[in-house]
Amino acid sequence: MLTILALCVVLALARGNGVAHAASAAGIDADVDAALTKVYEEQPAAKMLAKKAVAILVFPNMVNAGFVIGAQYGEGTLRKKGRTVGYYNSVAGSYGLRAGLQTFGYVLFLMTRSAVDYLNRSGGWEIGIGPVTVVVDESLARPLTSTTLKSDVYAFIFDQNCLMLAGIGLQGSKTTKITK
Repeated sequence: MLTILALCVVLALARGNGVAHAASAAGIDADVDAALTKVYEEQPAAKMLAKKAVAILVFPNMVNAGFVIGAQYGEGTLRKKGRTVGYYNSVAGSYGLRAGLQTFGYVLFLMTRSAVDYLNRSGGWEIGIGPVTVVVDESLARPLTSTTLKSDVYAFIFDQNCLMLAGIGLQGSKTTKITK
């Protein structure tokens, strides 16, 4: 078990998720640009959602690690009409049956003004507590059309790397506006 966990750490640090890790606003913007390009190429439904979305929240470099107690962190941007209007971090903690390390990115397409307003006024956002969120995978993305859009938020997860051996337990997450 420890050998597998050590291997995951080495692989995640060596490979990452294919996008450079950022510390500055310019670096985060570059990572977000690269992530959106990749998501739009791999998921045509994402490109369609982008045209209809009020705003797009992108976290290109998330890291999730844990052994019984887990933590997750990443930084990203909120974009409106293709321009960055704010920087955010996403932090999550968990407790339960879990072991491993993984990197990934995700994009949230905020389809309604109320979803954007909720993000801005809530001081943090736990997915599942606020607006209705639909996680889009390849099987769901095919029938998704502009006339079937009914949810406040659509999520695409991409570039998942390494191994999370288990992940059952309690988890809470918070998305907070930050200054860069």
